[in-house]
Amino acid sequence: MSSVQSKRAIGDFGEQAVCNYLKQQGAEILCRNYTIRGGEIDIIARLDTWILFVEVKTRRANAAVSGMEAVDARKQKRIWQAAERYLLEHPIELQPRFDVAEVVYQGQTVLDVHYVVDAFDGSTPTQYDAAFS
Repeated sequence: MSSVQSKRAIGDFGEQAVCNYLKQQGAEILCRNYTIRGGEIDIIARLDTWILFVEVKTRRANAAVSGMEAVDARKQKRIWQAAERYLLEHPIELQPRFDVAEVVYQGQTVLDVHYVVDAFDGSTPTQYDAAFS
């Protein structure tokens, strides 16, 4: 398997874990891997009065860099732009929310899903380190 295929498989594995988590919370998955030129949203879901735009980062246990650190201001801006396009294509009267999930795995086992609600504000991409302390 090439490194691109294995990265995709790892990403799919993590996204499925987060979809399962969201469904347990009562969410309805609307879309996975919504892509526009220059941006992608891993999961779009509906929960109560919210439309969730969820970025998923999947990492091995004891990885040197956390998945949360990978969602920097540049990545946030791309997610926001994709969310804006999605909302133009699919008008919905729900409040948008930008969440981040880090899936920690070892082998074929999910060890943890660290889910951060409202991880960043789509209007002004910022670092959100305080959310993890």
